[in-house]
Amino acid sequence: MGSLENERTVIGWAAKDPSGILSPYSYTLRNTGPEDVLLNIIYCGICHSDLHQVKNDLGMSRYPMVPGHEVVGEVVEVGSEVTKFKVGDVVGVGVLVGSCRNCNPCKSDIEQYCNKKIWSYNDVYTDGKPTQGGFAQSMVVDQKFVVKIPDGMSPEQAAPLLCAGLTVYSPISHFGLKKSGLRGGILGLGGVGHMGVKIAKAMGHHVTVISSSDKKREEALEHLGADDYLVSSDTTRMQEFADTLDYIIDTVPVFHPLEPYISLLKLDGKLILLGVINTPLQFLTPMVMLGRKTITGSFIGSMKETEEMLEFCKEKGVTSMIEVVKMDYVNKAMERLEKNDVRYRFVVDVAGSKMDP
Repeated sequence: MGSLENERTVIGWAAKDPSGILSPYSYTLRNTGPEDVLLNIIYCGICHSDLHQVKNDLGMSRYPMVPGHEVVGEVVEVGSEVTKFKVGDVVGVGVLVGSCRNCNPCKSDIEQYCNKKIWSYNDVYTDGKPTQGGFAQSMVVDQKFVVKIPDGMSPEQAAPLLCAGLTVYSPISHFGLKKSGLRGGILGLGGVGHMGVKIAKAMGHHVTVISSSDKKREEALEHLGADDYLVSSDTTRMQEFADTLDYIIDTVPVFHPLEPYISLLKLDGKLILLGVINTPLQFLTPMVMLGRKTITGSFIGSMKETEEMLEFCKEKGVTSMIEVVKMDYVNKAMERLEKNDVRYRFVVDVAGSKMDP
């Protein structure tokens, strides 16, 4: 198969400036190298970090930028040294498309902590070309950063698992929280939070959703299967829950005080930060010291964990709650996501969309 003589021109929807407004954009893909997979994109989830990136909230955005890192597609060509995939396979691509392969994290199969990792978009690949994401017709990706979607799992359901599902599964696995019978809290009920409830329940945990308002109570308890619901401003109930949780997965992507939630943790409990926030968070040290509590963070997950997580979700029947939209709705979807007006993940039907203007 090897390289193609001509580079492919594809159309993606790109942000051209920090307004974050997406519009059609034509660009070329790199040739398919020996270990590369060319996939035609079928679906792509919309993540809260896509919003941060297109609007330059973190101050590192390069334009034009095609976002999207919850990518499911069909393999249409493989390089001469590709062993894991064949034409016709339905595969997934997540947040990363490259790493150095030589550092300790890479050698330990936790390449997401490589200091030279290459993001799926808003980055520069080893050939010097900008990386572009899944809001596009096709991608070329090194086989190491591609996973097979399990047979029988619908592609639109699989898309959010590649970031939201993985982001929750990885810390639960790494911090030894996979055993049943634990009591967990999920702080914030968005795209990542709703996957937190589903995966923790599938692990056999007692799950409490913690939210700033009552408006998602019915959704959490009746649709997602949470065991309890706690409104953070209800001081009486918060006090009742003091020292009861083994862990809290904090998915809130905006500034918030940590003390109320640290107090809910048992001795040796863990507060695991997953939300991307560009302002410092605060807490008083005795809150942590007097219960030997841990405030930690976790970043997506490894390729190995991605495969494990997909198999786990298939075995346990875990799916994401999604709203499928076409590409011409993507700007409206981004607006709604900013207002938390989605239950619980937008997924773009890329293959079924008219991509050009």
